[in-house]
Amino acid sequence: MTLVGIDLRTFVAERLLARNEVSRALFEREAERLAHACEEMASRFVRGGRLLAFGRGAAATDAQHVSVEFVHPVIVGKRALPALDLSAAFDRWVPVIVRDADIVMGFAPPDGDPDVAAALARARATGAYAFALPGSCGDFAIDAPSHDPFISQELVELLYHTLWETVHVFFEHRESRHDDVGASAFLYPFLGEAREDTSDIVGEVAASIRMKASDDEQIRQDVAQNQAYQIAAAIDAVTRRLDNGATLLMFGNGGSATDANDWAIDCVSPPAGAVPIRALSLSMEPATLTAIANDVGADTIFLRQLIAHGRAGDVAVAISTSGGSANVIAALSEARKRGMLTVALLGYDGGEIVRRSLADLPIVVRSDYIPRIQEVQASIYHVMTEAWRQWRL
Repeated sequence: MTLVGIDLRTFVAERLLARNEVSRALFEREAERLAHACEEMASRFVRGGRLLAFGRGAAATDAQHVSVEFVHPVIVGKRALPALDLSAAFDRWVPVIVRDADIVMGFAPPDGDPDVAAALARARATGAYAFALPGSCGDFAIDAPSHDPFISQELVELLYHTLWETVHVFFEHRESRHDDVGASAFLYPFLGEAREDTSDIVGEVAASIRMKASDDEQIRQDVAQNQAYQIAAAIDAVTRRLDNGATLLMFGNGGSATDANDWAIDCVSPPAGAVPIRALSLSMEPATLTAIANDVGADTIFLRQLIAHGRAGDVAVAISTSGGSANVIAALSEARKRGMLTVALLGYDGGEIVRRSLADLPIVVRSDYIPRIQEVQASIYHVMTEAWRQWRL
């Protein structure tokens, strides 16, 4: 398998590892500022503030991801926090609904988005706390971590995941004053023995954020070493299907749904000069998803759509951290019956999807922590998309 004269496995490994140096620089530089920003978020949530997120195109999927992570936390026992994705009409919604205690988070590509910047400026004028990711118009603003839009987006995802993970530390210290963080201490490196007032734990939170980024880099390195061949095989097999007229049908739940949406958008909206890739996300239409879930059952939300859209020769692409979601398993099983190629991005040990051999090409991120799995899965599917684009020039 070669790509423009380069061994495809080598290409995959090199592109995955290229993220790590950028990640180290970003989080070494920004960890303490992030900790302060996280403390401010906790204060605003306590005051009744909400997190309002928005972006356009692929950046809108980050707003979706932030919203679902804060409202429906995967950390057992953590509170649901009010968050909304306003991307559909953020220029209208922000001026009307933003309040002074709110937090607004604007997502953009590396070269910025003037409409997102304008909305952030309007929100700040009301007293809201603004994140510009990336951008310049924010109380917390960063330059794009990379000129590469894929790498920039991946590291922004890691950034907002660390905010979501560590905001609960400030809640716990605020509520318990001097109590230990208890059974959840494993989620917050360096904080298990902390008994300080919230104003004194910023350094420990910053160290925790750096460790999370380091964990991400280690997992990415493991994938580059142990999964590069399988990723290369998936790139090759899918390319052959695309050349024969296939469509990619992507799907997943929760944060994985936003990844399916992002991946499909990346495929159909390449940079100038690249050939679009035929792709759909079965996670993208809320009316269809809720209708099927309400009338038939949540286990069939992807199955019914795959029956409607899937054809022999197409590619079913599942994204699942657990590898055990019933609706994902049902769709993959149906895809097999229809003569579709099945590809799956998985976490943990691959779960039931691997045990039941439902994916022709399973790619497993061997971690047991969902945010880290999702972040590295984003690196994988971005590298795959990059390879498809170059292959089909």
